[in-house]
Amino acid sequence: MSHFWSAWITIIVVGNIFFYSWLLFRMRKMPKDDVPSGEKRHHVFDGIEEYNNPLPRWWMWLFCLCNVFAVVYLSLYPGLGSFKGLLGWTSTKQWEQQKEQADMKYGPIFAKFGATPIPDLAKDMQAMKVAQRLFINTCAGCHGPNAQGAKGFPNLTTNVWLFGGTPDDLVNTITNGRVGMMPPMAAAIGEDSVPAVANYVLKISGQKYDKNLAELGEPKFKAICSACHGQDGKGNKMIGAPNLTAGKWIFGGTLNDVEETIRQGRSAQMPAHGDFLGKDKVHLLAAYIYYLANYQQSVSQPTDVKESQ
Repeated sequence: MSHFWSAWITIIVVGNIFFYSWLLFRMRKMPKDDVPSGEKRHHVFDGIEEYNNPLPRWWMWLFCLCNVFAVVYLSLYPGLGSFKGLLGWTSTKQWEQQKEQADMKYGPIFAKFGATPIPDLAKDMQAMKVAQRLFINTCAGCHGPNAQGAKGFPNLTTNVWLFGGTPDDLVNTITNGRVGMMPPMAAAIGEDSVPAVANYVLKISGQKYDKNLAELGEPKFKAICSACHGQDGKGNKMIGAPNLTAGKWIFGGTLNDVEETIRQGRSAQMPAHGDFLGKDKVHLLAAYIYYLANYQQSVSQPTDVKESQ
């Protein structure tokens, strides 16, 4: 904060305290006029008559206490521009202290989870209850509370992955994040060929398609699109190219959606969470996602998962 704005804020805050203190002192007694105390004054508004009475004493003392509290508070805590207060308190320091206390209390629990192999941890329903809460607090904003995603955000319950679904892949994704990008392809395959290639994609994904257009689109797909998606359309996890035969879509699988993807391309990013969560919590989250994709139907669900679904 610049010196100007610091001084400006300080002047406004201190000025308000002094002004209201002066006003309180000024109004402690009613002005001396021709109307005796307790009698009606010659002032009526909307049927309300004004009496010549001073402010109640309890109200004045309460106002005085509020002003005293304001002075003490602004002396101890930040509030006067860049003045940090005599206690040196900051929200960052408080957060760090609370985090340190939480780490001391819960760290051993997460360390135990972190030492358990992910496939085994995914079968521990008590661990999955903890993991579900961690997922909802951290990941539900994009993937939804049930991890079923939304348009533009992957469904994590299908066991269909852009970058792989092994335990190591999941840990790597959560720790370092991912960046996925498909460039616009209309110029490469020709605008007139977009519907044909889109129909071929629908064909290999097992959906309804136009047979004639799909036949026209196949050569274009294998000549151009296969560079990323492969000749069979099953994708490439090394670069995050989707498996187009799985019938699972991040940006929609209708003909219009596929044509839009081909014309305009797609881009998406998952931020890295490794520094924020730490190794043990990343491990637990990876186990929860592994559970959702592999074990959810074969083992008992955590109670909280049933309720959220």
